[in-house]
Amino acid sequence: MYSVNVPVPGRVRALAADLYPSLVEFPVVREDHSLLLKRLGSTDHVGVLQRRAHRALEGTPAVEARVTGIGWFPEPPVGAAPVVYLAVESPGLEAIHADLVDVFGAVEGLEGDDYVPHVTLARGGDRETARRLAGRELDRVRWTVSELEFFDGSYRLPVSRVSLPA
Repeated sequence: MYSVNVPVPGRVRALAADLYPSLVEFPVVREDHSLLLKRLGSTDHVGVLQRRAHRALEGTPAVEARVTGIGWFPEPPVGAAPVVYLAVESPGLEAIHADLVDVFGAVEGLEGDDYVPHVTLARGGDRETARRLAGRELDRVRWTVSELEFFDGSYRLPVSRVSLPA
């Protein structure tokens, strides 16, 4: 599965690392952090996906984003529940997501109107622990999203990057 991801700055990764002791009860704790912006699908022709995405991103400016707290999905549409995440507020990222959905279509239950910008911290485990974490106060982090990356989910590696404005 290929996707367009938002690399997160060191301050967001540091915030996630600071939360690690509170996440050890979860069976799956993310060690690499990014923000999934849009799933592009699976194909052997990543170049075709990149060209379509580049055309969709043409003229897209850099956008602001900020971590606003910890959230959780009690029943995510896929994967182990619950999911604990850093909630990200960014009308600009939501607009880019919508533009990419216009080109690539939406994955039902995950994208389009159901899209929630976030950085996954952990999944599986106890719902009460997830609920407790979601009520925790944390420092807010603001940053400018000045690049996006094309990501190969099979190998969990970035394939290439595109600077904003595109």
